[in-house]
Amino acid sequence: MRIVPFQTHQSLVKAAYQFRGYTEAESDDAARFCEMTARHGIRTHNALKAIHLDDHFGSRAGGCVPGADIDKLPSRFPASEVWDANRKLGPSVGFAAMERCIKLADEYGIAQISVDNAFHYLWGGGYVLDAAKRGYIAYTNCTAALAEVVPFGGKFPTLGTNPHSWGFPTTDAVGYPIVVDWATSTMAMGRVQQFKREGTALPPNVAVDASGNYTTNPNEVSALVPFGNHKGYGLSLINEIYSAFTGGSLPTLRSREIPEGEKRTPTFYFQVIHPDAISSGEFAAGRDRDANVKAVIEDVLGHGNDACLLPGQIEAQGAARTEKAGGLLFTDAEINEFNELAAECGHTLIPVDLPSFDEA
Repeated sequence: MRIVPFQTHQSLVKAAYQFRGYTEAESDDAARFCEMTARHGIRTHNALKAIHLDDHFGSRAGGCVPGADIDKLPSRFPASEVWDANRKLGPSVGFAAMERCIKLADEYGIAQISVDNAFHYLWGGGYVLDAAKRGYIAYTNCTAALAEVVPFGGKFPTLGTNPHSWGFPTTDAVGYPIVVDWATSTMAMGRVQQFKREGTALPPNVAVDASGNYTTNPNEVSALVPFGNHKGYGLSLINEIYSAFTGGSLPTLRSREIPEGEKRTPTFYFQVIHPDAISSGEFAAGRDRDANVKAVIEDVLGHGNDACLLPGQIEAQGAARTEKAGGLLFTDAEINEFNELAAECGHTLIPVDLPSFDEA
């Protein structure tokens, strides 16, 4: 891995988004989000994935509108809001929605925001992680930009990778927020792209080729399969049903040519709970809330289970490694792609080339 200074990364990502017509505020949001993914070792949703999505489905394909404004639609429920994102940049919408949910949760104890006409918000875990670090329980799901997962027992991809992300404020208990974050496919398509970039074979039974046969060659992948068979399928279906209630349309139309009057955009769902809103205050053995959370986690990891990982632990370790290195960590293959990106958008502040970065 090579160490890329934070500012080098931020300035390049911002320049790449401004080159594509995004406003300074949107480009700052994109750079902030991509830095957050890289800081926590989330290589499947870093800046390269973000730019890839924008190039194929975003500003250059009409799926995302630089400078778009969010419309907040009428609602009769004070702690619930419905937004029309008008295809605004996903991270800008995600950050704004989570901030608004936190503000509403401070007042009402719980809040939710559903977002129609959205564009991919990348790593859902980043939004709930940020909220959990600030003391809130948070959840988000979204429908993916493409239907690229076959339903359990099926042959044709009609579902998105459709992630779920939960964050819990457990820093006092374990040293970092517990974050449960996953795509409902066997792996994220971004990880397939990572394997392709690195020239590495896929694990068995995670993807199929155009004929519907399992393949380990990332260059032959036509679709993914749901994890846990019927269980992953059910969780993926949840996202599609949330989307259907929100205003999302047929999953096989997303990011593709559509008939007159149809829609092709994903949807988002955000929820934030203030921990006090669900607390009975009656914790056993005189423990307070945080001590009770710690005791429960210690019980789960006790009894010979001390070698088990907690969800969010790998991300916390990634952040610690980043801090120790003093910069963001990328492979040579990723640096080479950053170099191509820099050349494309005329980024000349700092040359992005391999010899200029230390190894970690």
